[in-house]
Amino acid sequence: MLGYLFLGAAFGILLNSKGYGWGWAVLMSVFIYAGSMQFVAIGLLSGPFLPLQAALMTLMVNARHTFYGISMLEKFKSMGRKKPYMVFSLTDETFSLLCSARAPEGVDENRFRLWVSFLDQIYWIVGSAAGGLIGSLVSFNTKGIDFVMTALFTVIFLEQWENNRNHIPALVGLGGSVLCLAEFGPGNFILPSMVLIVAILSLFRKASEKEETV
Repeated sequence: MLGYLFLGAAFGILLNSKGYGWGWAVLMSVFIYAGSMQFVAIGLLSGPFLPLQAALMTLMVNARHTFYGISMLEKFKSMGRKKPYMVFSLTDETFSLLCSARAPEGVDENRFRLWVSFLDQIYWIVGSAAGGLIGSLVSFNTKGIDFVMTALFTVIFLEQWENNRNHIPALVGLGGSVLCLAEFGPGNFILPSMVLIVAILSLFRKASEKEETV
């Protein structure tokens, strides 16, 4: 809750600084709800109209959600009519929680996942609205405030590192990202790094499966 309230507030403040009131922040958080892409969208909204560039940028920024979705196939299979919302609401922090948190004893797993996802979005919406209102009432320098997304990803990474004994996926992710960053540059490394990470992890999985069958 605290994480999403502060992140949402940062988004609302930045959006307001570009001339979009708190109502726009709420609408984007209700219907787009894409975390880091909403921060990127601020620049797209305040710049020239370039739909192809916007589409490619969205693909680059949100490509990681493809892999989130694949890893959630089994967990969402029994969600029934709730499944479309679960897919829509699968953000970075929600994914981290759904991977690590367990429903309390006696609580239905599907109901637990639904409420985690729904409450996360509510926190984000409330934070966005609050940030938009604060931005309209108080004027201050917003330079560097978008660093909150980098901070979020760092916290998620550390949380997953502490909660899992197997650090190979994390090390593969770091190594693959650094390698692709050096090869393709900061503007184009995300998709190649995703492909490389999935390829390496798939090879590890196949190798471990072979060892288990021997």
